[in-house]
Amino acid sequence: MHSVAFFNNKGGVGKTTLLCNMAAYISSYCEKSVCVIDADPQCNATQYFFDAESVDRWYSSEDTFTIFKVIEPLSLGEGYSANVEFKRSERFKVDVILGDPRLALTEDLLARDWSDARSGEVRGIKTSLVFSELLKRLENYDYVLFDLSPSLGAINRSVMLSSDYFVSPVSIDIFSLKAFENIAKWIEDWWADWERGIDASRRPTSIPRLHYSKPEFIGYVTQSYLARRNKNGEMRAVQAYENIRQKMDDVIIKSNLSSKLQNQDFSIGSVQNLFSLVPLSQYNHVPIFELGASDGIVGAHFTKVKEALDIFKSVSDVFLERVK
Repeated sequence: MHSVAFFNNKGGVGKTTLLCNMAAYISSYCEKSVCVIDADPQCNATQYFFDAESVDRWYSSEDTFTIFKVIEPLSLGEGYSANVEFKRSERFKVDVILGDPRLALTEDLLARDWSDARSGEVRGIKTSLVFSELLKRLENYDYVLFDLSPSLGAINRSVMLSSDYFVSPVSIDIFSLKAFENIAKWIEDWWADWERGIDASRRPTSIPRLHYSKPEFIGYVTQSYLARRNKNGEMRAVQAYENIRQKMDDVIIKSNLSSKLQNQDFSIGSVQNLFSLVPLSQYNHVPIFELGASDGIVGAHFTKVKEALDIFKSVSDVFLERVK
């Protein structure tokens, strides 16, 4: 099983749209089992996967299992959650651990116990490994994908600590470049704190035998750019966007975000602006490349849907190659 966090310190970069469509492609066309964990308190992935009627019904019941219930037992002093439950998105063909706005309420708990973890206290270490314990229960999946908020806070730190890799969807602007600098400094600082805490523990045999790591950056996906066909009929980004994109590699190298990709292109691929296909996909709760006439696709839009399939195939193929 490979765990991958989709994360950027900048919002509005199409992160959830990318994750949900890549998850659907990997499941449907690569025949891999995929679980998506909606770890963003905004719950955009949950709303994308499921219709409003289902969401209203589930969130009207206290019995519905969400990401909040993964952490809630720790806040009550009860240890890790005794069970894990999923919802199946039939059109995306993935299992989903539902998001929950109450996840934001656990930020203080994770931050407080992180201070204990830095000092080597076992309780703090156990709390910080809550997502590692969750992933242990998901070992039968081929891929587990986390949808994260743009925060550099305690929730995302715990997820990143538990993840094997992370991918950054980016918009092509100066703020995405600055976001990489923030991410690199943030990871460097908390990983150093974590290693000191583990080394300082006076009860190392009481630390749970769970996976944790400094997550490996495996690339970025550029989003929502404008493309034109060159003389060979190939879709290429307009030059102004391409100039900015080329600067990203220099920023990543200087930030030392990835040892795995030192001699490779940091770009996993690009998703050009798909215009009205994205809201149609969100409204119908269906992958962009599976949109059909019953979802409102007419005329030339069918060509765009085919192009979307090619785009997500290209991005997913590189992604899968890098997480081997």
